[in-house]
Amino acid sequence: MGEPEEMEPDSVDARLAARLGGLRAERGWSLDELSRHSGVSRSTLSRLERGELSPTASLLGRLCTVYGRTMSRLLLEVEAEAPQLVPAARQPVWRDEESGFVRRSVSPPHAGLRAEVVEGTLDAGAAIAYGDAPVPGMEQHVWVLEGTVEITVDGTAHTVRSGDCLRFRLRGPSHFHCPGPGPVRYALMIVLP
Repeated sequence: MGEPEEMEPDSVDARLAARLGGLRAERGWSLDELSRHSGVSRSTLSRLERGELSPTASLLGRLCTVYGRTMSRLLLEVEAEAPQLVPAARQPVWRDEESGFVRRSVSPPHAGLRAEVVEGTLDAGAAIAYGDAPVPGMEQHVWVLEGTVEITVDGTAHTVRSGDCLRFRLRGPSHFHCPGPGPVRYALMIVLP
């Protein structure tokens, strides 16, 4: 987990910290209860909610699973209402410096719609493991725009190269790894069940 330099009160990280605290409060859970549900230490959760830590993609994925949300949906909840046209300069970008993962919400999710498009970039050698599907049965399409990514779903590893597209229903853990030699950039289409 990366240490934020100095969190501005209206930054995405500050709004994300507040939303994570709000989700826990909505369920009436203590930090200890959330720790039991997520497998994340109480002290880490406390620091996340106070905005003292910036979550990694893996950690955020674990919390999304506990709260039954996709990462995009959670990030949308800290943004303003999504417009129909999203200029490239206004597409929310989230970075996990520790894992070398950059996530751009190309078409931010909307409460009344089931699909969204995300651009992901992983540095060479970077890997992200998601412990479980945030929304079991959601459909994903991964279209590699540049580079190569190895994706493991349902215990099966797939090597997806530039131009290739992998389609699957996510019901359990998944793992993304960029074997290199350069970074991988891909479009991820998510369709909720």
